[in-house]
Amino acid sequence: MNVIEIFLPLYDNRGRRFERTLYTEVRKELIEKFGGLTAFTRSPAEGLWKDEGEVARDDIVIFEVMVDKLDRGWWSSCRRELERRFRQDEIVVRARASERL
Repeated sequence: MNVIEIFLPLYDNRGRRFERTLYTEVRKELIEKFGGLTAFTRSPAEGLWKDEGEVARDDIVIFEVMVDKLDRGWWSSCRRELERRFRQDEIVVRARASERL
């Protein structure tokens, strides 16, 4: 089993909050394809990274789904589509192996 985490920004590059409908659409699509998801949306998480020597910051929400088989091609396409929708140079989508206990 794999856990897929999708890190989505709350604000665009100009500091404007994205429309709630963007997140609703992504949630619906993931639930339809995978049967469910976990959405960490109550308090935004904080993404920090170095960019040209300066620390950059994003407020983010995280969507998480569990899959038995990792389809790298599908997830790569999904990431590119999310980058287009959210007008981002990069959206982090990562997978990690997981075991149900």
